[in-house]
Amino acid sequence: MSKIYACRTLSKRSTTVGSLTFSLILMAVSSSSLSSLTLNLAYPAISSRPRISLPSSLFSSSHSSSLSSSLSISPSFGISPVYLKTQSIASSFTVNASAEKKNVLIVNTNGGGHSIIGFYFAKELLSSGHDVTVLTVGDEGSDKMKKPPFNRFSEIVSAGGKTVWGNPADVGKIVAGAAFDVVLDNNGKDLDTVRPVVDWAKSAGVEQFLFISSAGIYKATVEPPHVEGDAVKADAGHVVVENYIGETFSSWASFRPQYMIGSGNNKDCEEWFFDRIVRNRPVPIPGSGMQLTNISHARDLSSMLTAAVENPAAASGNIFNCVSDRAVTLDGMAKLCAKAAGLPVEIVHYDPKAVGVDAKKAFPFRNMHFYAEPRAAKELLGWSSSTKLPEDLKERFEEYVKIGRDKKEMKFELDDKILDALKVAVTV
Repeated sequence: MSKIYACRTLSKRSTTVGSLTFSLILMAVSSSSLSSLTLNLAYPAISSRPRISLPSSLFSSSHSSSLSSSLSISPSFGISPVYLKTQSIASSFTVNASAEKKNVLIVNTNGGGHSIIGFYFAKELLSSGHDVTVLTVGDEGSDKMKKPPFNRFSEIVSAGGKTVWGNPADVGKIVAGAAFDVVLDNNGKDLDTVRPVVDWAKSAGVEQFLFISSAGIYKATVEPPHVEGDAVKADAGHVVVENYIGETFSSWASFRPQYMIGSGNNKDCEEWFFDRIVRNRPVPIPGSGMQLTNISHARDLSSMLTAAVENPAAASGNIFNCVSDRAVTLDGMAKLCAKAAGLPVEIVHYDPKAVGVDAKKAFPFRNMHFYAEPRAAKELLGWSSSTKLPEDLKERFEEYVKIGRDKKEMKFELDDKILDALKVAVTV
């Protein structure tokens, strides 16, 4: 049987992953003896292990003559798809793994579900050896900063990061004297808000600009899930911003998240279900409950963003659905939350129009299929999802109880209106 022997040497530079050099000794390679080749590469200080995979199609009978070492492998956190040309047998290849230390500025929103992105991203960058400054909109002494994730910003500082506050339009004054390699705007939803940051970054010599957009800009489709390249609402603010960034920067990328969970989140997601389950109340879900959606742990978003920072060439000019790789039904979310809490759940379905309520106010998710896939991140960045809802929700329920929310007095006025219209009794 023909064999491939692989030898590798790993050198570490600075506090991050340094250069990698690989040499392959190919001995009597025969295409008929190989169906696939996988090399697992161990990287220090990287949370997701890179992997090179060569599909079996590369070793088909039509390519039986020989193999070549024409490989293009991207650095550090994620490794891009590897393409192997089959012209001649060569004895070595090199991997250009230049994941040098970067100085990153995160412009972070001061509220809503997206605020958790900057928090997790900053922590992941710091753990990977990069420098980070988080500019949060508003005043450090405001009431908003007393809530998660802002009241945990000390974790960023203790890890070596910097935190500042102010108006993003004044970013040049706020960070005067500092030079950044990368800027992420996790704040603006329209061009008027983002343009001052983009223009400053360009004038300041920033090499890479990243933007947190939204999967909500996709047009409805009869063929879910949404994938990168699907039609979007041309007049959506995020789309206008994406276009402007693309016109301004040669190295840029946009990320479109959906619903997020994770410690430090300040927008109800799983908590909405826990609130009802622990109080033995029915969980009212609009429609059939079979609508598909995507719920990702915030660490998935941060790992994807970090992969883009460490592999700017692969990320450049691309749109990434910043989501996990599995969908969940609305009923399924209720059942998984109940399982995490170790309690039963009663699900009640309703027609919002028939009962006279606005589903957007009565339920935390869209009343429709809203599901995307992270195909571009997998193919271009070598990224993989770590979200596992059953396990992640157990952790979230433990924190839910720890902060005493299960004992907090709550009113369910919209729920009561729905249940009353359906003549469903509530046991208190």
